[in-house]
Amino acid sequence: MEPLDFSDLRAAFVNCTLKRSPEVSNTAGLMAKSTAIMRAHGVTVDEIRAVDFDLAPGVYPDMTQKGWDHDDWPALAPRILAADILVIGTPIWLGDKSSECTRVIERLYSLSGELNAAGQYLYYGRAAGVIVTGNEDGIKHVAMNVLYSLQHLGYVIPPQADAGWIGEAGPGPSYLDEGSGGPQNEFTRRNTTFMSWNLMHLAAILKRGGGFPTHGNERSAWDAGERFDHPNPEYR
Repeated sequence: MEPLDFSDLRAAFVNCTLKRSPEVSNTAGLMAKSTAIMRAHGVTVDEIRAVDFDLAPGVYPDMTQKGWDHDDWPALAPRILAADILVIGTPIWLGDKSSECTRVIERLYSLSGELNAAGQYLYYGRAAGVIVTGNEDGIKHVAMNVLYSLQHLGYVIPPQADAGWIGEAGPGPSYLDEGSGGPQNEFTRRNTTFMSWNLMHLAAILKRGGGFPTHGNERSAWDAGERFDHPNPEYR
């Protein structure tokens, strides 16, 4: 089989750890397995640690227009929008995604009403997945929450688009800790690999096919009066 080339793709890996750089992030440790697979096949990867930026809370594109003194989101958003693939990474705290992850999703939401060149919502034509780490239960709950949010914004979710690792319930070793078993875990290694490949495959299909098909989902056409065979076209 010829090596697969994804050099026309870009991926943004947004790590929602609560630890600022250069502190060791276990979430970054697992995300590195996925970035290695993608880089090996030509994907340009942009790694972002969200907590290193001053992201104001809110659901508007620039929160300085809503009274905040500073907001790094307007400068950070273009890096995410340049990517064909978005991978959100988050630790589990109190059984849920991190507060930083919630903030990133809220800021992504702030742009979700904007349109792409085809008249669809802005995030159409992009693929997304999630990576979760921790030492308490909740991987599937967190993945379900994050993936729902991303598809609602317009991202396309491939099969098995989540991967994660948790240690023994309660205080215990984290993914990168010596003897944790995290990097050797068969289930995690397999799921991380499948997720990475499925994201590359789907992103390539979307990009090389000209994006997500437009008929029936063009907001600009809907606003102009097109109803795409809705059975009650008289309702305006």
